[in-house]
Amino acid sequence: MPIDSDREVVLRCQECRSAGLDGAYRELYELYRDRVYNVCYRICGNATDALDASQETFGILFRKIEGFRFESRFSSWVYRIAVNASIDLKRRAAARWTASLDALQDAGPTGSGRFEVADTDLEQPTAAASRHELEAEIQSAIDRLSPKMRAITVLRYTESLSYEEISETLQISLGTVKSRLSRAHAALDRELTPVLDKHYLA
Repeated sequence: MPIDSDREVVLRCQECRSAGLDGAYRELYELYRDRVYNVCYRICGNATDALDASQETFGILFRKIEGFRFESRFSSWVYRIAVNASIDLKRRAAARWTASLDALQDAGPTGSGRFEVADTDLEQPTAAASRHELEAEIQSAIDRLSPKMRAITVLRYTESLSYEEISETLQISLGTVKSRLSRAHAALDRELTPVLDKHYLA
C-alpha cells in the first residue's frame, strides 16, 4: 500500500491526550472539512442535514482516531464514516418525516408552509433561478437513488475517487463498485436527460 499522505498529522493526533479542536486536530479538521461536507451534502440533499452529518463524522473521527492503524488509506476511513453518518441521518430523518405526516393527518390541514430562498444578489435573477433549478433537479435525481448507489456516485463524481479507492472506502469488491456505478448511470440517465434537454436545448 502506498505511503499515506495523512500519516504525519494522524500520528500527531494520536499522540495528543485531548481531542479538542486545536493543534493537530485543527489541522486535520481543516484538511477534511470541505471534503466531508461535500459528501454529506450530496448524500443528505440539504445543508442542514449535511452540517449535522459532518459534525457527527468528525465526532466519530476524533473519538476513534487513536485506534486507526493505517490498514487502509486514512482518507478512505474518513469517507466511510461520512457516508455512513449521512445514510444513518437520512434514515432517521425519514422516520421522523413519517411520524410528522401521521401527526399532521391526525391534526388536520394547517395551511402553513416554509420556503428557503437562496441569495442570488450577485447573479441576474433569471440566470440564478435557472442555475438553482438545475442544481435542485440534479440533487433530486441523486436523492432518488438507493443509499448505496447514492454513496458510490458521490464518491466517484463529487470526490473523484478511483474504483480502487471506492472499493477500499466502502469495503466492497471492484466488481460491486462497477456494477453499482453502472446501475446508477442508467438511473441518472433516465432522470436527467429530459432535464438537461430542457435547460440547454430550449
